[in-house]
Amino acid sequence: MNGLLGKKIGMTQVFGENGEFLAVTVIEAGPCHVLSVKDKSVQLGFDTVKGKNLKKPLAGYFKKLDIAAHKVIKEFLKEPEKEYKVGQEIKVDLFKSGDFIDVTGISKGKGFQGGMKRWNWHGGPQSHGSMSHRRIGSIGASTSPGRVWKGQHLPGHMGNAQVTVQNLKVVKVDADNNILLVKGAVPGSKNSYLIVKKSKKKQLRQAR
Repeated sequence: MNGLLGKKIGMTQVFGENGEFLAVTVIEAGPCHVLSVKDKSVQLGFDTVKGKNLKKPLAGYFKKLDIAAHKVIKEFLKEPEKEYKVGQEIKVDLFKSGDFIDVTGISKGKGFQGGMKRWNWHGGPQSHGSMSHRRIGSIGASTSPGRVWKGQHLPGHMGNAQVTVQNLKVVKVDADNNILLVKGAVPGSKNSYLIVKKSKKKQLRQAR
């Protein structure tokens, strides 16, 4: 298994091996239950919920499997040499201290924001006579091409998008409480759901 589903608990500080102060994110990773086994992937469920709170098709799916209903469902690539069974529990001991992981989540929503906050624009002149301190300004050519270029940075909806932070180091694994301590910050607000996978780039570098 190359990953797990989890939930962001919050951030705290711990001492590292050399006595340095580290800012870490606390992630509740698993336990996840195997819902379906396919040729190359395994479907996992996380965070049990009452069946009455689900839509009928999904509630019927869990009833057919005879497994407690789960709020989050996601497929992960499986290791070909291992066998998985429906109902099997996958725990946080999939990872160990010193591993590098990629964490995917939904970033915090910021609503509608201007260009200076959304795209870090420098802004216009700050002098008294200027009328364009934080305005958009010119955004395209004249009659050729006579339109706004695709990808032009403009004010708009900020945040609430899927973000992946790569190569985060696992500081500590608490297998008894299904807790990961990860160095640095991960996307999302407290209690938001995350996808935690083994780092792709680090594995490629080590393989080389």
